[in-house]
Amino acid sequence: MLAEQADPPDDRSGLTAEPLADEEIVRRVVAGDTAAFELLMRRYNQLLFRVARSILGNDSEAEDVVQEAYLHAFEHLPQFEGRSRFSTWLTKIAVHEAMGRLRKQRRLRLVAPADVGEEAVISYADDRDGFEEASLKELHHLLVAAVDALPQELRVVFTLRMVERLSTEQTAECLNLRPGNVKVRLYRARSALQRWIDHRIGEESRRLYAFDGERCDRIVRNVLAGLGRA
Repeated sequence: MLAEQADPPDDRSGLTAEPLADEEIVRRVVAGDTAAFELLMRRYNQLLFRVARSILGNDSEAEDVVQEAYLHAFEHLPQFEGRSRFSTWLTKIAVHEAMGRLRKQRRLRLVAPADVGEEAVISYADDRDGFEEASLKELHHLLVAAVDALPQELRVVFTLRMVERLSTEQTAECLNLRPGNVKVRLYRARSALQRWIDHRIGEESRRLYAFDGERCDRIVRNVLAGLGRA
């Protein structure tokens, strides 16, 4: 069972303000400091949610996959050998979970044709003037719709490379692809998007599949509860 604690674990190393390295946190968790796992969840919640969302195309399904990925990662944490980045190892688990769920959905014929509706519209607060705010929201909605319309194998590459800014090599390792294949899929994804959206992505793409604090806290809370029952 997890010990009760008043505050989240302190992401600091000794007397410095530098955040703990992933490998150090993993070492502490494996040694018995289960609460330290929360640091890893909060560090990689957005990355895992975005990659799961890009595969499944559904927010709630993506949340479930992220939680399952964390539980499986925790269970197999002693097997992490550090031969690749921890973030890559964790992302591969999330990709495996998401792809497994997608295959199951397809077998059960539960996947409906892509429909851009209310769920695809992600709102966000902004202090810009009304006209500029409306224009940016419209651009954001169109960008989300355009990315959601991509085939899944292109969408996930686009998300990792253009949204999460992973390198070609990191993306290839996460998806078990060759770097050349990643480049081809990214080219095809970008070509499939409307040209004017492609030119105006900029920093606005960083808001794609918005990940708010409430969602982050919910995932952390659910995973910690699951670990407490283990």
